[in-house]
Amino acid sequence: MIESGNTKILLDSGVKIGDPIAYPTIEKHELKDVDGIVVTHAHLDHIGFLPHIYSGGWEGPTYLTKPTFELGNVIISDYLKISNPKDVTRDGVLKMQRNSKMAEFNEEFRIKDLTVKLQKAGHILGSSIIEVSDGRESLIYTGDINFGMSKILDPAPRENLHARTLITESTYGGDNDIFPTEKKITTDMVSSIKETVKQGGKVIIPSFGVGRSQEIMLTLDDYMHSGSLPHIPIYTDGMINKALRIHRHNVIYCREELQKRILMSEDDPFKSKNFFDVTSNQMRRKIMNSQESCIIVTTSGMLNGGPVLRYLERLGRYTENKMMLVGYQVEGTRGRDLQDGKKELDINGRKVPVNLEVETYHLSAHADRQQLERFVESINGLENIFIVHGEPAKSRQFNDALKEKYKTHLPRIGEQFTL
Repeated sequence: MIESGNTKILLDSGVKIGDPIAYPTIEKHELKDVDGIVVTHAHLDHIGFLPHIYSGGWEGPTYLTKPTFELGNVIISDYLKISNPKDVTRDGVLKMQRNSKMAEFNEEFRIKDLTVKLQKAGHILGSSIIEVSDGRESLIYTGDINFGMSKILDPAPRENLHARTLITESTYGGDNDIFPTEKKITTDMVSSIKETVKQGGKVIIPSFGVGRSQEIMLTLDDYMHSGSLPHIPIYTDGMINKALRIHRHNVIYCREELQKRILMSEDDPFKSKNFFDVTSNQMRRKIMNSQESCIIVTTSGMLNGGPVLRYLERLGRYTENKMMLVGYQVEGTRGRDLQDGKKELDINGRKVPVNLEVETYHLSAHADRQQLERFVESINGLENIFIVHGEPAKSRQFNDALKEKYKTHLPRIGEQFTL
C-alpha cells in the first residue's frame, strides 16, 4: 500500500497458491480507504485477490493493461473453479470486470493526488513496471521483471528511469543466481528432447499457463522449422491454448519482429501445425497410451495441480520419458520435490513412483542477480530499496549486496515506512 496526502493505492493484489492458500493480510476497514489498485500482470500472485476484494464490497477502480485484463480473466476463472473460495461471489467477479480501467504503456493517469505510469516489464504479455509520483516523491515498483530478449516480448527498459524509492522483486536475487543465455539453455534442451525421442519416450514440460508456455511453444516450433528438432506433436493442456489466442489478438504488445511475421507474411507462429490442443479426457488418455513420441506442455508449472499430475501418474513410471522443469519451483511444491531428487510423490492421496528423468532448465521470465543489480544501478536519484518477492535467503543476499550504497530494507508483513 502506498499513501501520500489523502490518497492510498495498492500495487498488486495476489494470492499464494499452496495448502492452505495464503491471502494478503489487509483488513476490510483498511480497504475502505483505498482509492485504486494498480496491477502489474496476470499471474495469481499479483492479481488473484481481486475477486475477494470486490466480493467484500469494495467499489474502486483497478488499473491494468488490456492483455493483463484479458489474461487475468482466464487465470482468475481457473483459480475460482479449482479453489472455490467461499468469500467470492458472482456479483463480486462482475464488479471486478466492470471496474477495470485499461491503461497503456508510457501514458500517465491520475488516482487523486498520485500520478501513475506503466512501463513494459518484459515478464509476460502486458506485464508492467509501475512508476508513482505525488509531485515531490517518486517510486518505482518492479512487479516481476525480465531483461532478456524473448521470442514474444521486448526486455524491460533500463533508460530514463528516475526515483528515490524502489520496491523490487528478488526471485533470483541469490548470490549464485547467474544463468547462461537463453540460447545456450534452449540448445541444451533441444539436444535432450532429441535423445528422448530416439528412445521412443515422451517429454512433459510443466509450465505456467500464461507467459512461459507460449514462449516454449514458439521456441520449440522454430527449432522444428529449422530441422534441429524432428516434427513431433506439441500437445498443450490446461489454459495454455486460451492464453495463446489472447497473445495472438494482442500481438501489438509483442515484439515488432513477431508482429511483422504475422501481419506481413503467412508465417503465423501462433497457428503452427505442430500445436495440438488437448480438449478432453479421452484425448489425454490416447496421448498417454500411444507409442508415439511427443512433447506435452501443460499446467501447472510447479505441479500444484492441473493436468500435469495425470501425465505424471501415467508416464512417470517409465524411464524412457522425461520431465523438464522450466520455471521457478517454490519450496514445498511437488516441482521443488522433483527438482531436489524425490522419487515418490503424493498425488491425490496416492504414492506415485517417479522413474522418468527430471531435468531443470532456467527458462525463467525473471531477471537474474546480475540483471537485477544493473537495473538498480540504472535508476537515477535512487536512495531507498525495499526488497520483496523472494525466498528469504535470496532476498537477504540481494540486500547484503546493495546495503553499502543504498538504504535497503527487508520489510516484514505489516511494517510501515515513512519517506
